Amino acid sequence: MKVFKFGGASLESVERIQQVAAIVQSFSDQQLLIVISAMGKTTNELEKVAHNFYLRKREIAAQLLSNIEQQHLEIAEKLLGNRENPLFDQLQQFFTEAEWTLGEKPVRSYDYYYDQLVSLGELLSTAIVSAYFNQAAINNTWVDVRDVFRTDDTFREANINWEVTQQQVNERILPLFKQTNIVITQGFIGSTDQNESVTLGREGSDYSAAVFANMLNAESQTIWKDVEGLKNADPKLFPNTINIPEISFSEVIEISYYGAQVIHPKTIKPLQNKQIPLYVKSFLNKDLPGTVIREEVDNKHLPPIIVLKKNQVLLTITSRNFDFITEDRISDIYEMFHKLKIKINLMQNAAISFSCCIDHNSEKIELLMKALHNDFKISYHEGLELLTVRYNQDGMLEELSKGRNVLLEQRSPVTIQRVLK
Repeated sequence: MKVFKFGGASLESVERIQQVAAIVQSFSDQQLLIVISAMGKTTNELEKVAHNFYLRKREIAAQLLSNIEQQHLEIAEKLLGNRENPLFDQLQQFFTEAEWTLGEKPVRSYDYYYDQLVSLGELLSTAIVSAYFNQAAINNTWVDVRDVFRTDDTFREANINWEVTQQQVNERILPLFKQTNIVITQGFIGSTDQNESVTLGREGSDYSAAVFANMLNAESQTIWKDVEGLKNADPKLFPNTINIPEISFSEVIEISYYGAQVIHPKTIKPLQNKQIPLYVKSFLNKDLPGTVIREEVDNKHLPPIIVLKKNQVLLTITSRNFDFITEDRISDIYEMFHKLKIKINLMQNAAISFSCCIDHNSEKIELLMKALHNDFKISYHEGLELLTVRYNQDGMLEELSKGRNVLLEQRSPVTIQRVLK
């Protein structure tokens, strides 16, 4: 069995959905669990619905929802040829449930309503794709993942109950493969034991696929993207990027930690635990080799990997009474960063000062300065960039830093980081 995940970019038009169908058709003799994201920018549009609803701008929220409904109905009609298919009743039911939410008064947290409304995107996309596949003789079974993934009630960042979810996979998913080779379900969403929809946080669809791969003991997981594989740098920021044929789980976690928008570490863990390889391939050309991520890879063959994080702030926290910044003082500082949920991207301490590079968030920085004001002086520089280079080659770092002031630098045998102004 294999697990496939298709993201929003692969579903943003009728032509791309047909392209996805062709990919799946070529694997139709194998058992596939297919995880699908919301179409195109639907999640962004649903976020606007949730935002306006919570501000009690119901008319705006209702109009935005109506626009999303029309877009999906038009795509479904183009794919299926008419509106006689039972799919359209299913879509109407989904939108009716969303309209019921908009009819409520927002008396619970924003995150709760966010999840009830934004989860609609995945339900719509999977229902449409499943109906189209069946009409195109790609026989499949559609599953509502909210009946399978059981979570806590941490809305927008829900945690999966692995024991209950494994039981649901065994009882609800595995038997389906006795009837069909293809099961289609949603990524990114799940449900509490009170049947309240939740979302799983950043890169939730990739993570959903990894959870399924783990629990089904899959042969592999493939993420289908609009790029040929993982690159050694962001092609939007750097010219002449190099495709990486293979890379280890640990290396992907490292470069994700430094800020690379590749595969989120939480996606890697369920796969690494059972040694399930992860493929990143192009849905634009399925015959390209792509990238394979697995346990054992010789890093000597990796090209230099470049990560650039923009909109950074360099904080310098200095003891007011000239006490050394030792373990107890560091602990106090860390505790405040943890309390405010501020991620430290780079840190360095001297005798009486502690410096760190963080993402720019004016509100959190102000709260941090107030909290530490009595014991520490805090200065900061904003508008900076954090450059990370792994497996540096001669002259590369200097070329990338050319014409910039280096405010802070850290080096290890493998990684060099510079805060640049």
